Amino acid sequence: MNSAAHDDLVRRPFEGLPNERDLVAMRQLIPAATMRAKTTAEYGSADVELATILPMAWPAVRRTDGTVTVGVQAGYPGGDLSRGIGQAIKLALALEPGNPITTVTLDDEAPRLQEILDLDGDFAITVHETFDFWLDPNAERTSEIDQSIKQANESIMPTAPIGGLPHAYWVDAGPKEHVRWVLDADEDRVIDAVTRLHARRESAIGEGTKYVGSFRAEGMSIPVWDLPKGHGVEPVEEIAADFRARFEEALNTDELLTALERRARGGIVARQVTLR
Repeated sequence: MNSAAHDDLVRRPFEGLPNERDLVAMRQLIPAATMRAKTTAEYGSADVELATILPMAWPAVRRTDGTVTVGVQAGYPGGDLSRGIGQAIKLALALEPGNPITTVTLDDEAPRLQEILDLDGDFAITVHETFDFWLDPNAERTSEIDQSIKQANESIMPTAPIGGLPHAYWVDAGPKEHVRWVLDADEDRVIDAVTRLHARRESAIGEGTKYVGSFRAEGMSIPVWDLPKGHGVEPVEEIAADFRARFEEALNTDELLTALERRARGGIVARQVTLR
């Protein structure tokens, strides 16, 4: 890799990793979550924990037991998020246990996640209600640490995966609740699917819900629905299978849009946002 590649923009940085869609959700949607992985034999077959965020927004920390936890929401240099996170893991592996990486600098040997991680694992995600996963079980627990975690926990917006709707997450954002669904389908097909449903007045997930737009991040399309305050995740799960079936039917339709659907599509496209 040459140095110029450090700044090359990679629009889909997690492509090729198991559970890519939940990695995008960890980067963009979820306050507190972890995912277990392991480095390749070349990098020591070390246990790695991918986490949403770490204290002080550290990129990574080498725990006292020698394992590495890396924060996917941290700021990384260059245009390839995968390379930035991979470099954070590499740098953390070189630390003495019990120390953090506070900044990441790329070099010609900086590996991508696809190169440093063993891709045979399932990369299953665990969503947490608190930041207690920050605690190192082998390190001293002080009142300052407890206070830091307490303050961080107070900022968490309650978030939960939606059973029956893989890679979709419910969140209580205060005045409103939302459903956000990470999709790896072509963006135009996602827009067309929402358009077809919207023209039939079927774009809502259920009664009282409303499709409000979507955004693009890390190469994924993420549609968003508003829910009434107090709705909760359970009513969404009860109808998730039916909604998923009609959405996927619309997504996989190759028929040309009707005149009514073409008119509806303009409003749908206007609600698109890109995050990089």
